[in-house]
Amino acid sequence: KVNPRLVYGSISGFGQTGPYRERGGVDQIAQGLGGLMSITGFPEQGPVRVGIPISDLTAGNLLAFGIAMALFDRSRTGKGRWVHTSLLESQIFMLDFQAARYLVKGEVAGQAGNDHPTFTPTGVFPTSDGHMNIAASSGRLWERLCDTLGKPEWKTSPEWATAAGRLKQRAALNAAVAEITRRKPSAHWVELFEAAGIPAGPINTIDKVFADPQVQHLGIGTPVHTPLFGDTRFVASPLNVSGASRKIRSNTPEPGAHTDEVLRAAGYSNEEIEKLRAGGVI
Repeated sequence: KVNPRLVYGSISGFGQTGPYRERGGVDQIAQGLGGLMSITGFPEQGPVRVGIPISDLTAGNLLAFGIAMALFDRSRTGKGRWVHTSLLESQIFMLDFQAARYLVKGEVAGQAGNDHPTFTPTGVFPTSDGHMNIAASSGRLWERLCDTLGKPEWKTSPEWATAAGRLKQRAALNAAVAEITRRKPSAHWVELFEAAGIPAGPINTIDKVFADPQVQHLGIGTPVHTPLFGDTRFVASPLNVSGASRKIRSNTPEPGAHTDEVLRAAGYSNEEIEKLRAGGVI
């Protein structure tokens, strides 16, 4: 009412209304309530938490997107909006096709480990020096995989001739592929599959991620200087906008770093600020 052009945003645990509106929410609670932990991990393993705070991150990204839309809408209508989401709504949104499987067909997804829930072969396969990912579930990619692995006869196997058949025979098919991939290192297979147009890649630890030549080329581990850690690196923005730098201008401030500036902006003089500091108020 005071400023009808105001756009503001809110994130709650479970929604601004409803029976859970007063509950405190954190990421892992949303992961469980939103079904994600029931489809993460291996069959019979029990629920597994995703390795990052995905509900927190997604809710923030979606809210930023919503605020941007509200600002655009205000440029046309002159009216502001209240934009809000929740960890729970964001988590369910991220279920994507797993939620659609239930809503449309009544299928309750379970844990599928490292395999794609509905396509085969797409998953993790052993190599002589570790593991790698291979995604060759479509008919065209499946035939390329057979040829690349030196098994052209698989293309005419009655059990594996269709996507449905390969899914039904997933365990046997995966074992057959693994028996071949385990004989050579990951780099060998990645090069071979890339030449054949088959999506594949290594499974990196975090240190190997930032040592990867493509990651280094993208510059997403960007240098920054901080009072606490000295010269170090932070993760840069993943967005590339023409004409704009994504360089990190400054480090995250330590607690109290801008206290004086905030107090001056509020009307306090330098002398008054010093008295507050001498009195232990700040």
